[in-house]
Amino acid sequence: MRKITSLLIVMLAVAGVFLGISCKNKSEVVDNPKGYDLSKPIKYNMHINLTEISGIAFRHGKNDSLYAEEDEDGKVYYLKLGDKKVSESRFAKSGDYEDIAICNNYVIMLKSDGTLFTFPFNQLRNKDIPGVNKIKDVLPGGEYESMYADEKTNRLYVLCKQCNDDKKKHVSGYILQLQTDGSVKQAGGFSIDAKVIEQLAGKKKGPFRPSALAKNTNTNEWYILSSVNKLLVVTDANWIVKSVYPLKASVFLQPEGIAFDSQYNLYISNEGDLVSPGNVLRFNYIK
Repeated sequence: MRKITSLLIVMLAVAGVFLGISCKNKSEVVDNPKGYDLSKPIKYNMHINLTEISGIAFRHGKNDSLYAEEDEDGKVYYLKLGDKKVSESRFAKSGDYEDIAICNNYVIMLKSDGTLFTFPFNQLRNKDIPGVNKIKDVLPGGEYESMYADEKTNRLYVLCKQCNDDKKKHVSGYILQLQTDGSVKQAGGFSIDAKVIEQLAGKKKGPFRPSALAKNTNTNEWYILSSVNKLLVVTDANWIVKSVYPLKASVFLQPEGIAFDSQYNLYISNEGDLVSPGNVLRFNYIK
């Protein structure tokens, strides 16, 4: 009887180890948000003029034309992914431009100091865009890199990368209402708990510094990039953090832009360097 009991104990122990290993392996599969495989992108290398590609956007979610900007020149670039030809239109003098959004009839550009530039979408075909609205002091002082336009509500969502009021505990966000003349008005605010992000990341990565923002209209979730922290953060519609995904440096050199098309495919742009070109990575939506 003792031998049988001992044998049962050994068998249960072995089974427990096996199940433990299996459960451990399952719990480690947290590298991808539902519907996407971040290890298998379709990569589009960018023209040399877009080596420092930052923000990216589609109009009405149509992926036949991608609109982008880069950090130094006050230009909007537009192209068809996979084509070598890139067109451009100048909207302002050189500066530190960080994101682009398209909201129905307007293009909105975000400068790192929070200054916004807006102009009609139909002016994009001009070499030099006339009548650009330059909007200052609508956002608190700080450094900004992330902006998203909701074409259903004509609202802009802007995240602060580094603001004095945040003090590492949260990330401040601001909602702006785009008017019919291209001006904007304040329409509210929100915040994201940076401490929760730090806890979910599993290791100290420093203060969370957002570099891009987009809404997944399929799930009503917010996708937030941080190039500095090499993270993708997903929140619910109310900005409550749901999950954090580490981004491999071998795939994401410097993730600075994010967008979804109307088929829910995910796009992330990466700045290049002296060795590697800037690129846009497409992650097909997996049903």
